[in-house]
Amino acid sequence: MELRHLRYFIAVAEELHFSRAAERLHIEQSPLSRTIKNLETELGVLLLERTSRGARLTWAGEVFLEDARRVLLCLDQAKANAKAAASGYRGKLRIALSDGIARSRLTMLLARCREEEPEVEIRLSEMPFSQQLLGLRNDLYDAGLALADEIEDGILAEPVWHDPLVVTMPARHPLLTHKHVPLQEVMRYPLVLCDPQNCEGCSQQLDKVLRSSNESPVVAERVSTHDLMLTLVAAGYGVGFSTTAHAEVSHHKDVVTRPLADNTFILTTYLLRPDNEPSKQLRNFIRRVNYVSN
Repeated sequence: MELRHLRYFIAVAEELHFSRAAERLHIEQSPLSRTIKNLETELGVLLLERTSRGARLTWAGEVFLEDARRVLLCLDQAKANAKAAASGYRGKLRIALSDGIARSRLTMLLARCREEEPEVEIRLSEMPFSQQLLGLRNDLYDAGLALADEIEDGILAEPVWHDPLVVTMPARHPLLTHKHVPLQEVMRYPLVLCDPQNCEGCSQQLDKVLRSSNESPVVAERVSTHDLMLTLVAAGYGVGFSTTAHAEVSHHKDVVTRPLADNTFILTTYLLRPDNEPSKQLRNFIRRVNYVSN
């Protein structure tokens, strides 16, 4: 089995279509199909069910996909480790990020890490929350930062950063008459909210806030990034939610922020890590994360 066989399989598994996968890999479809067939023969299992519309993963295929991704990620990490060692680093921390962590917080954290331990490389990876948990469980990451705390056994979640929610609205909007906006007033307007698949933790925490109102929200759009939310708010699609930490660095001339009247509405960021004895580098990193929260 060659590494390219894994890459070919991953492409087909993600596209669920041989023609699109071949186009993505810049190869012809026939050698791609032949490679997958040979891979299935070597493994002795059916990985993909061919259909008239494309392909569908079998259960064996889903399990193999997870392992194939992990193999390639380990290879990428091995290459990065060699380059880091050649550059003079004497240690590394693999940190996974989910839910659009506030840039101001992250900047302060990384700057302090470089100042206090410049010989330790901090390697950041952004991903959905589900992949973050999988990576922490399989020792692909040393720790993670996310807005979700609904975790599995073997993973610890520590609340580290608490940021008050603010309302984002177009530069000319009726809510601007309020210096502190009641949530009930916000619920009168269409909302631009984060997408639960891409920002699972943010969506979970916002849903709890919205459920505290007697009104049902009218969702105009779901977005995967903070910047897109601000763009749609500026264009008049609706109003949105942000935090003071995000608002400090996200300047949009056509968007105004106002605090919510209830100052108990906050978004909490969690530090996630495996439930085992942390390394010296990770203990130092955790200390710096807590320092940034002060």
